[in-house]
Amino acid sequence: MPLDSSLVGTKLGSIASEIDARWAMAYAASLGDSCPCYLDTRRPNGIVAHPMFAVCFEWPAAGSIRHRARATLSQDEAVRGVHATHHTIVHRLVHPPEHLITTAELFGVERRKPGAYEVAKFNTVDHRGAPVCTTYYGSLYREVELRGPDRHAETPTLPTLTHPATPRAEIRVPITAGAAHVYTECARIWNPIHTDIAIAAKAGLPGLILHGTATLAMAVSRIIEAEAGGDPERVAQIYGRFGAMVLMPSEITVRIITREKTAAGDAIFFETLNADGGRAIRDGVMLLRS
Repeated sequence: MPLDSSLVGTKLGSIASEIDARWAMAYAASLGDSCPCYLDTRRPNGIVAHPMFAVCFEWPAAGSIRHRARATLSQDEAVRGVHATHHTIVHRLVHPPEHLITTAELFGVERRKPGAYEVAKFNTVDHRGAPVCTTYYGSLYREVELRGPDRHAETPTLPTLTHPATPRAEIRVPITAGAAHVYTECARIWNPIHTDIAIAAKAGLPGLILHGTATLAMAVSRIIEAEAGGDPERVAQIYGRFGAMVLMPSEITVRIITREKTAAGDAIFFETLNADGGRAIRDGVMLLRS
């Protein structure tokens, strides 16, 4: 049964989240990021949450919108959906404690060579209605057809790499055997293919794999340290395409390709390699505020 393009425009009501310091600190710790701005509750203005923390409070909305989008799919087709792209616009960092409200929309679907590509959009605001973050979450349903016309998702454009460059830095990050279990509990994101080896095997995976958002967040941490003076408040946008799997235990390499000044801010182009040299994250871009 195909994915139905007539579902584009489907929206969910507001989902509220209570963000406390414990949750925000646990998320940073799961990434191996000990920056005081995430952990030192003695700071005069309190701690901030990691720029990728949005994936935590977006998760319930993501599950709900996926349930709507997959209504026309068989169970076998539904499980072929994988997180393919991730683009977060950080209007401001989360400052716990906070009451946040997230809405979700099925934003677009289109045919791709491997299958049907779907984009969900998440908007999060604070208790005053001021924007906190906007995320475009792309999923690819391999070997799944699309019913109806393509409904292209008009997502914000990002700077592109204008010329080949020798990498500025390569940063190795060890991935422990329990990294996915730690991330799952600290992020409060539950997908059993990352932590239940029996379910991973049924899905045809060679073993437990680390969450794509964990791999991306670990890269973001290292880029902030190397290129933003350790200041996550400078992060304006984060984008990456997911590819090769990260098995555990293993090692990833965050490769900072180049840095370019653009009208939108300083663009850091990067990729992340798994232990076999496969690109776990490709076409990565982080935009920094001046």
